Amino acid sequence: MVKGTSKQKLVQLYRQMLRIRFCEESFIDPILQSIIKCPVHLCTGQEAVAVGVCSALEKNDYIFGNHRSHGHYLAKGGDLNKMVAEVYCRVSGCAKGRGGSMHLRDVSVGMLGSAPIVAGTISLALGAALAVKIKREKKVVVSFFGDGAAGEGVLYEALNFAALKKLPIIFACENNLYSTHMSIKECRVSKNIFEIAKPFSIKTWQVDGNNIFKIVEKAKNAVSLCRRGEGPVFLEFLTYRLHGHVGPDDNIQGTHTDIRPLEEINRWLKKDPVLLLKNYLLNKNVVSKSKLRFLETGVDREIKKAHKLALASSFPKKSELNKYLYD
Repeated sequence: MVKGTSKQKLVQLYRQMLRIRFCEESFIDPILQSIIKCPVHLCTGQEAVAVGVCSALEKNDYIFGNHRSHGHYLAKGGDLNKMVAEVYCRVSGCAKGRGGSMHLRDVSVGMLGSAPIVAGTISLALGAALAVKIKREKKVVVSFFGDGAAGEGVLYEALNFAALKKLPIIFACENNLYSTHMSIKECRVSKNIFEIAKPFSIKTWQVDGNNIFKIVEKAKNAVSLCRRGEGPVFLEFLTYRLHGHVGPDDNIQGTHTDIRPLEEINRWLKKDPVLLLKNYLLNKNVVSKSKLRFLETGVDREIKKAHKLALASSFPKKSELNKYLYD
């Protein structure tokens, strides 16, 4: 437990993680029924990273995501109804139905965007951090990316430039051990991604990405360093996605179809961050079972309402195909 964390805050962290989990799981049936047609990369199993990091940020701080960013968007305070509608590609979505699951934004809370291109938003986050420093603002920028981005040159260029200019940016690597369908053992000499920041004299830590307390602690430290002008900071979070690379392609109709060993998945299921925090709250008498059931019912109701609103919204008109584009 992080020192100074109140019982109310602990329950809030759990609710945020549960909200992301319920939201992700709610997309499975519409995907299998082809009601949702765009690719959807579920972050089930990785909720603690998004919630822990964003809990250390202020509303006017900025974050950038990647192809698996539902959790980042919601943890930063993004509008749930607009995100669900976007996954359905409806006009009431956060990108007005033009982007789908991988293009999420809510500028009002500092979620400046996500994109499917691996490492594609790292340079954007770097630019935002540079702007923050030039304007002498006290904001912090977080760039969320996966372990696959460690194989892209733009990350190393960004690390060098950020270190050179002492930018207030946190490089948050969510290492779920797989780049699409390739194990990290097959594409990296060293599994310790956090060490790539050391040659640039950047403060860097490897963190248990399923332990919300350790995440919050390191995130607070990183944010504090950046606000004091001692950035950048590199954080590698060791975590695991409990579904396949895209959609629920790991266990369809009871058949194991994912390339990952079933024993490995089962091992990580025991480290489920949502379950770990739930058990902690109950074992430490932070909250009662009845209170948690009430909370779960409320979250479930909220998610179902978001789906209902999304389905009631229309698709973008063909006549407006070129609207909201930049030349």
